[in-house]
Amino acid sequence: MFFKKVFEKLKAGLKKTRQAFSRFGQLFAFGRKIDAAYLDELEAAMIGSDMGTETTTKVIEELKLAYKEKRIADSGQVLEYLKTSLKQALKQGEVSVKEAATGPTVILVVGVNGVGKTTSIAKLAWLYKDAGKKVILGAGDTFRAAAIEQLTIWCQRLGVEIVKHQQNADPAAVAYDAVEAAIARNADVLLIDTAGRLHTKQNLMQELAKIRRVIQKKLPEAPHETILVLDATTGQNALSQTKNFTESAQITGLFLAKLDGTAKGGIVIPIKNQFNIPVKFIGTGEKYEDIAVFDPDTFVDALFATDAAQ
Repeated sequence: MFFKKVFEKLKAGLKKTRQAFSRFGQLFAFGRKIDAAYLDELEAAMIGSDMGTETTTKVIEELKLAYKEKRIADSGQVLEYLKTSLKQALKQGEVSVKEAATGPTVILVVGVNGVGKTTSIAKLAWLYKDAGKKVILGAGDTFRAAAIEQLTIWCQRLGVEIVKHQQNADPAAVAYDAVEAAIARNADVLLIDTAGRLHTKQNLMQELAKIRRVIQKKLPEAPHETILVLDATTGQNALSQTKNFTESAQITGLFLAKLDGTAKGGIVIPIKNQFNIPVKFIGTGEKYEDIAVFDPDTFVDALFATDAAQ
């Protein structure tokens, strides 16, 4: 039941992306020869869904080889071949969420302003609380009073605790107090927000390094995850943001927000291929419960699902 619920949620969230694919539905019908014209159409479909030229070129070349070696006979077998290929690409590396062996699991959340970071943190809080975990939030984005206020409101709605200071307080001090509170109150999960805008990469790196140092004074193995929130609707711009943050922070996973609002959900693929950073969570709607733990098989099946799929 749980997995079906996740599938339906992903299927709904990927509706616009799937509609972009549906215009090329005839590519997966039986009978067409896999010739140059066919491959050009398939390439256009994949790039149009923001799968990227590098990923698309790789898949097309592998498809040519499979056809030449008679592992596939015609266009009717391309869909399953494509799905298998994408699933394998997304499964490379560790995709599960790391948890603490003892004490609270600390998740540091980063991302530029406007990507939906605050809402994504609320969704994570709901997800863990719904799983029976005790959750505490640390309002580490002290540069914006609105960020602190928004997180406070979310915490009130969700019934979770928050550790916060005044605007312009030291973010590392908030992180330290949040870790202390999480330990003292036997929390299972601590989510720490960070500033969405710092003037340079150097500033970002220094601030995040300082936060890490103070966290590790209390919990040497923390943070267990550093999650970068990306706005799926920005398409290729999400690649630039990933590049900038991986140069400044030790990113362990991605939260792809606003997936329901884009026809370019295929951006998941080139991000994984270029940076080898797994997507770990997906935002599938506007409500706090519109979140799913990323699963490659479920994602790809939902990406290509028809309205009749169950």
